[in-house]
Amino acid sequence: MLQTDHSGVQDYGQSELTIRQKEVLENALDLLVSGGGKALTTANIARASNCSKESLYKWFGDRNGLLAAMMTVQGSKVGAVLNNDVFKSTAAFKEYLVRFATELLTVLSGEISLALNRLAIGQASDEASQLGPLLMKNGRGLIEARAHAFLNSAKDKGFLKFAKVDETYRVLYGLIVSDFHVRLLLGDNNNMSADEIENTANQAVEQFYKLFGSIKS
Repeated sequence: MLQTDHSGVQDYGQSELTIRQKEVLENALDLLVSGGGKALTTANIARASNCSKESLYKWFGDRNGLLAAMMTVQGSKVGAVLNNDVFKSTAAFKEYLVRFATELLTVLSGEISLALNRLAIGQASDEASQLGPLLMKNGRGLIEARAHAFLNSAKDKGFLKFAKVDETYRVLYGLIVSDFHVRLLLGDNNNMSADEIENTANQAVEQFYKLFGSIKS
């Protein structure tokens, strides 16, 4: 079930999980949102999921394995659907970029993402904690790996022009997210509506294309 792609990201893809395992992960995420990190124990998860702790260990390994699966499932919600139609034209690719930006903002502003990030930040000073590295690798790292792949493909198609894909993605991420996520993590309750998220996504993509759009496209 556990896969590692070319970027080294461990990927519990949605298609690799059984319905039962997805239910368990959703229960774990609900526990995190409602009770914080202290509620996220194997005993509580097993009780909420009506399964044994042995089943949890079999499916996900230790607590870090469970957290990695939770984070990868969250990361899988952004940019997961990508097919050849995306690269048929500049317009089609820009539509995909808007979708990617919309999904990214929606996931980052959700209670689950905020709870995971706040938990990781709270444990950042604990050298023994693996939560921060897991979040970077299995959450943000998975999204970044997908973004690198479609940006490079768009460059090969002549839609974009850039030198380094990692720097280009950082610009794209910054244009999309800005300080929005930080404000939410600090307790700003002024979340964006669905229309505002879509407008922000469209503006970010237009700004991105002004910087990296190919003249040929």
